Amino acid sequence: MRRGGAQSYPAVTDFLKSGLYRWAGDAKMFDGDTYVELVCSPSNPDGGIREAVLKSGDGVAVHDLAYYWPQYTPITSAAAHDIMLFTVSKCTGHAGTRLGWALVKDRAVAQKMSKFIELNTIGVSKDSQLRAAKILKAITDGYDRAAGDDDDDSSGRLFHFARRKMVSRWAKLRAAVAASGIFTLPDELPGHCTFANETVSAYPPFAWLRCGKEGVDDLEGYLRERKIISRGGGKFGADGRVVRISMLDTDEAFAIFVDRLAAMN
Repeated sequence: MRRGGAQSYPAVTDFLKSGLYRWAGDAKMFDGDTYVELVCSPSNPDGGIREAVLKSGDGVAVHDLAYYWPQYTPITSAAAHDIMLFTVSKCTGHAGTRLGWALVKDRAVAQKMSKFIELNTIGVSKDSQLRAAKILKAITDGYDRAAGDDDDDSSGRLFHFARRKMVSRWAKLRAAVAASGIFTLPDELPGHCTFANETVSAYPPFAWLRCGKEGVDDLEGYLRERKIISRGGGKFGADGRVVRISMLDTDEAFAIFVDRLAAMN
């Protein structure tokens, strides 16, 4: 079961058709003792910080921290959960590298996870591993070189650059929503970021957009007719008047999107 989680969890669980487990829906509705709770934090789709709901019984919490990076959300504390999942695609944008990693406290659990990856994929591509290592080293080297520099684009600090980009895009989106008058977005969620050493707001990679216009019960379809592609709330356990929209498209595509959104009323 999930907590604030991605839409692929139930689809993958059902696809595997395992006799060992089944998809049980929202963790808040679960009634049982044995479980695996998937905690997606920040939440995909709305960007909120989530905690495990289930605390008792014979269960395991797996924290999906794919979006727990300083360009998206305040890093309020060091993550230290028993099982934590990460991916280079959300960290740096290199989705084509197809590489993720886990930090696991229990050695036996880590060995089982490693064996599953071996059986499922015949091992992780060495090319992807080397490429990801090179990317992550370039990021850390950028911060080493930039120590003491002022915060500008030439400093080589990826997370600072990416945060400025997200701040700019969210400002444009909120202006478009205000101009339209028929949409709403979640309130900003500020917090003290230990990485940036300042209080900042969350700027999620997805916008959780709701429509208040009378007669619009299928917002995904309504936007598609107006040449905006989104994912409907039903895919995330919500109603049809809300959609998830990516904030990570190209500059050109994003500019077209906010212009079209602002023109709706």
